[in-house]
Amino acid sequence: MDAESTHQVFDWLWTSGQLSANDIARLPSLGVRNVINLALPSSTYALKGEAELVTGIGLNYIHLPVTWEAPELAQLRRFFVILESLGQETTWVHCARNMRVSVFVFLYRRLCLGEAEDAAAYPLREVWEPDPTWKAFIDAALGEPPIDASPPSSRRASNHG
Repeated sequence: MDAESTHQVFDWLWTSGQLSANDIARLPSLGVRNVINLALPSSTYALKGEAELVTGIGLNYIHLPVTWEAPELAQLRRFFVILESLGQETTWVHCARNMRVSVFVFLYRRLCLGEAEDAAAYPLREVWEPDPTWKAFIDAALGEPPIDASPPSSRRASNHG
């Protein structure tokens, strides 16, 4: 894959920056069934017609735009619900540069999978050091877990980090 900052987190979860049309065409060969995009459609790196390219090859496309300057816990909750609803299906999550995604995946691993901070920090530490806005978002999420009475995840945390 040519997408910036591509990481396979688990057997079923990949993350990256913006996918190209060529990247999208290669997703089925990796067993990917779902693409989740956290970038805004107005992002500098946005791929015009991404939803059509993804769905055109038979994959599910979910767009959950997260504003860079103002991430919201409600969006994080929705992300958790989406990931959990996909079960064991292989999923690719991207944003413009894998910065938003790496934070959301870190929080998913901590809050939903119950992983230790060191394990959950992959690929966050490889991607970036969160700025004050995103550090505050992480602290808020960790201080008040966004999922209320959810059953523990049945996913296996087979880490590739």
